[in-house]
Amino acid sequence: MEAVNLQYRNITVSGLPGGGSTTLLRELKEELQFLGWRGFSGGEFMREYASEKGLFNEKGALHHSSAHYEDDFDRKVDMGMRSKLESEKGWILEAWLSGFLAQQVPGVLKILVYCSDDAVRIDRIVNRDSVTAEDVKHNIQKRYQENLDKWSRMYKNEWQKWVIEPGTVSSSDPIDFWRPDLYDVAIDTYSSNQQQTLETVLNALKAEKSTT
Repeated sequence: MEAVNLQYRNITVSGLPGGGSTTLLRELKEELQFLGWRGFSGGEFMREYASEKGLFNEKGALHHSSAHYEDDFDRKVDMGMRSKLESEKGWILEAWLSGFLAQQVPGVLKILVYCSDDAVRIDRIVNRDSVTAEDVKHNIQKRYQENLDKWSRMYKNEWQKWVIEPGTVSSSDPIDFWRPDLYDVAIDTYSSNQQQTLETVLNALKAEKSTT
């Protein structure tokens, strides 16, 4: 990417497993590295930490849920990401909650990637982790529910302050960290290939922000 006046200081990439967030992070890092941008994967960081500390005993390559961590540690990592978004620039932060953590932080391009076809989504994880489809189905459902339950409990006050009070969603809506209206750009990677997805984000990064 050529040096241009970008409209955002930082980028977040969020999405559930198999949606393509890790792939997008890798491609954005490669595209923006010569402009001084760098990337951070929350999932990789937590996985390495859990492995080093022996916090879980799951077999195989499937990822684990946030239930393996104490609330204080989880919150420290999350608030560290929000602090980077508030005080630094040139970050691409990829994590399940990175888009939520960027709510009401100026200058952040919030990207949601998802796959609308569950069979394709599962197949991607099967190929990536060399596990069975049944194991993947069980794992992603379990992780999703455990993570949602934990984070809904942990961040109910922030949801009120960052999402409900500014009027992004109604107080009657359930907590959903991956609803498209929390994001600047939502991309269905079932119908958008890797190059198209990357170009969509780069175009959004360069586009003039609406004043209406």
